[in-house]
Amino acid sequence: MDDEQQQQFVVQLTEHQNRVYGYIFSMLGDHTRAADVLQETNLVLWKRSKEWTPGAPFLPWAFAVARFQILAFLRDQKRERCLLDSELVEALSEDVAMESTQLEETRDALRSCLMQLSEQNRDLIQSRYYRGNSIGAIAESLKRSVEAIKVSLLRIRRSLYDCVSKQMAAGIKR
Repeated sequence: MDDEQQQQFVVQLTEHQNRVYGYIFSMLGDHTRAADVLQETNLVLWKRSKEWTPGAPFLPWAFAVARFQILAFLRDQKRERCLLDSELVEALSEDVAMESTQLEETRDALRSCLMQLSEQNRDLIQSRYYRGNSIGAIAESLKRSVEAIKVSLLRIRRSLYDCVSKQMAAGIKR
């Protein structure tokens, strides 16, 4: 693996770390156990990094590795009372992986819809939801009333909802 491929792998691993942890936690239901399995999963992913092709979907591959690490953890912990057995982990892992794929598709649709907004509306959304500015602070900076900002945000959110819904429906029909 050359330096560029290794760098892309590290970017993907870092970008998806929270989702892999969430996947593991959803299977084990315990933060300490999930952190331990995540650490093992990261080691396996790193050792097998040559198997991942840059540009290929990272998350499904990482979930598959995590699933095997969860099963290994449960097998090794048989003497302790575990929250889940291996059959249940297998069944749940398929559901979580499917939901993750749907979440990714929704995020992609939202990104596309955000780009379709006017610059003014996109700035308003970014100010409120990305930067975390209060509605009062936004109203003051734009010299508009709080109610006007609330109405604008409501209309933009409705527009985004409609856009995402249409894109998701179109994606399902393909």
